[in-house]
Amino acid sequence: MSADTVKKQKSFCDKQNFNFFLLSDESKETIKVYGAWGLKKFMGKEYEGIHRYSYLIDKDGIIKKAYSKVNTKTHAIDVLKDII
Repeated sequence: MSADTVKKQKSFCDKQNFNFFLLSDESKETIKVYGAWGLKKFMGKEYEGIHRYSYLIDKDGIIKKAYSKVNTKTHAIDVLKDII
C-alpha cells in the first residue's frame, strides 16, 4: 500500500507490466493504523514519510508476520520462504 495516488500506482503497474493492482491510501488512514507512516531522518533532516514495512496476512485477516526492516532486493524471497 502506498500514499501515492491511484493514477500513479496504475502508471507504475503498467510500466512494470504487473498483472495485479497496488493499493493506494492517499489519506494515509490505513498506513497510519499499521504504523507505516511517521518521522524519518535523512542527511540530518527530519520529515514525515512512509516506512518500508510489510505484513504477511492470512485469509482470515490475521497478521502472521511483520517485516519492519524490508530489504527491497531480497524481500520477495524472504516472504516466499515464510509462506512455503
